[in-house]
Amino acid sequence: MLLVYWLVKSEFTSFDIAAVVRELKSLIVGSRVNNIYQFDQKTVVFKLHKTNMPSIRLVVEVGCRLHSTVYAEESPVEPPSFCMMLRQYLRDSWFDSIEQYEFERIVILGFRTKTGVLRLAVELFGEGNLILINPEDVIIQALFFKKMRDRNILRGEKFLFPPPTGRNPLKISCSDLQSVFESFGNVEVVRVLARSVGLGGIYAEEILLRAGIEKTVCCKDLTTFNVGGIFDALQLLFSDLFEGKFDSCIVVGFEAEYLDVVPFHLRRYVEYTFKGFGTFSEALDEFFLKVKTAEKALVSAEVDRLQSEFKRLKRIVTDQEIALEGEEAKCERDKTVGNTIYAHFGEFEAFLGKLVALNQSRMEWSGVFEQVLADKNAGKVPEVFVEGIDTKNLVVNFFIDDLRFGLNVRLSVFDNANLYYERGKRAKQKSASTIVALEDSKRKLAKVERDLGEAERIRNLKPDEMLEAMAKRKVETKDWFEKFRYFTTSDGFLVVAGKDVVTNDILIKKYTLAEDVVFHAEITGSPFVVIKAEGRLITDQALKEAGEYAAAFCRAWRENVGSADVYWVKVDQLSKSGPSGESVPHGAFFVVGKRNWMRNTSLRTAIGVTINENGCCFIGGSVDAVRARAKAYVIIVPGDHQGKDLLKMVLKTLMLKLSKEDKEKLGKTSIEQIREYIPYTKGAINQKLV
Repeated sequence: MLLVYWLVKSEFTSFDIAAVVRELKSLIVGSRVNNIYQFDQKTVVFKLHKTNMPSIRLVVEVGCRLHSTVYAEESPVEPPSFCMMLRQYLRDSWFDSIEQYEFERIVILGFRTKTGVLRLAVELFGEGNLILINPEDVIIQALFFKKMRDRNILRGEKFLFPPPTGRNPLKISCSDLQSVFESFGNVEVVRVLARSVGLGGIYAEEILLRAGIEKTVCCKDLTTFNVGGIFDALQLLFSDLFEGKFDSCIVVGFEAEYLDVVPFHLRRYVEYTFKGFGTFSEALDEFFLKVKTAEKALVSAEVDRLQSEFKRLKRIVTDQEIALEGEEAKCERDKTVGNTIYAHFGEFEAFLGKLVALNQSRMEWSGVFEQVLADKNAGKVPEVFVEGIDTKNLVVNFFIDDLRFGLNVRLSVFDNANLYYERGKRAKQKSASTIVALEDSKRKLAKVERDLGEAERIRNLKPDEMLEAMAKRKVETKDWFEKFRYFTTSDGFLVVAGKDVVTNDILIKKYTLAEDVVFHAEITGSPFVVIKAEGRLITDQALKEAGEYAAAFCRAWRENVGSADVYWVKVDQLSKSGPSGESVPHGAFFVVGKRNWMRNTSLRTAIGVTINENGCCFIGGSVDAVRARAKAYVIIVPGDHQGKDLLKMVLKTLMLKLSKEDKEKLGKTSIEQIREYIPYTKGAINQKLV
């Protein structure tokens, strides 16, 4: 049996919402909506961008949860219509606000768009909903439209909040609480706190535990002192909540199963283990990862149902295909009969005219038909091919041009032909309806087939494998310096370098502080190289290694020069205005004051390999920095080898320095990873130091 079957939490409480909203305010307000995805009927993910931060993913599952996530699921090939609508209105907007409504399980997201501020109401109770509202509080669109007793969720109608589930605990006073308890008399106090005060069962029990009162005590038995204790416990809990005194954790049961996820330790879970997290969103993300994995595991129980549904739909599709084939054949046949009647119009008109004349001469139809059959047997009606007569319906049946059909003697030839044409049209209309039904059945069949395939695949997976598969979708957040060139010196200082004019400018303007040191080579076409002090005194060793790095990536390398002059300055010595108001090119700075020179700095850099249990990776930087961290390394100097030939030479040289086991690991990496560590992808291996 899967341990995850024991999970008990499936939706947010009002406390959960208050906690996550407080966290998300500082994270997402002021961010820009890059895109919106919808992964199933109820789950929407907003991909957000905020300056100097990795991408943020906000997951909203109506009726269940709302938090940031580090897991990226595969986007649907065709976004649902609701997702397309959200993109139309909210993509490229700014996240303006996030608020909890009246301590209810409702969150209002505000977006600043070109057409004004739009709000998205996220309902996390019941089946949930997402409702987009314009500045006039009119509903633009909703995930689920519905009519209810107290309000309607319909396009174009005024948006109304649902009736409150109870008293707002944030606005209740001690005397109000006393009055509430008095009005319920024999009702247990935990029920009143959970329902009438809107705390929910878990936090109602927690408040009573902290107040030292049994949850089964009746309201009428509470003393004024008891009520005061309950009120004080409630206020202390709110104080921790709104001051952000979180101790976010997952409650872990006796068999390592996840039971709950809470923003702070609760006394009601004192007998269980707590797994701590840095933020409540991180705890929620981990918890619901297992919840969703458990749900997928439970899909295996659906395999039999899906197989039965697949067989049923398959039968329907087969029957509809047979019916369609028959209707199309009938349509074609009736049209052909009509054409045949017109082709022999004169013959049929003469024959039917003869029958009508006999009837009008006071001969009964039975006598007329007897006469026709007598003439047929005597060979007197060769021009028409009478096969038989339906005396009850007054229809003469013919076989002509390989077709069998009947003509009603009370109708003209024209009306008989038209009757067949009309029957053909009805058959064509019916076949058109059958085609629509068939296509719908085929779509349903294809979906069930996909679901069945996925369910059968999941049924064969173990829970740990499912979690591992989900973990692979975890988005690794990048540090700010990873968009530049960088390395760590042998004594632990971060060194960051620009890659071009744009990144040079960004590095100095946005990421360089007054305590940092900036390097540049005395040649046009040099990157800015910055040592990040991070509160420490920069060492001579760090200065030496950063200077070597600045020299290696300047234009002198491309020219096969052996050394270059490098200098370093403080940030406040850099200016965007030159002497006498001269302009400074984009990406460049004018240096004011004394420069600290490092003359004749050798042009060289190093590439190394680090090995761990996850495999191996390449590192680059100054020779001393790489030597201190790498299991094997090579030194590159200016030279004439370039491109992939040089990359292969470096890889081969590194291979020679590794054990057989490490060589196998290194062989699985791409040589393209080496490229970024070699200036201009041009040079030579210093054989003396290999």
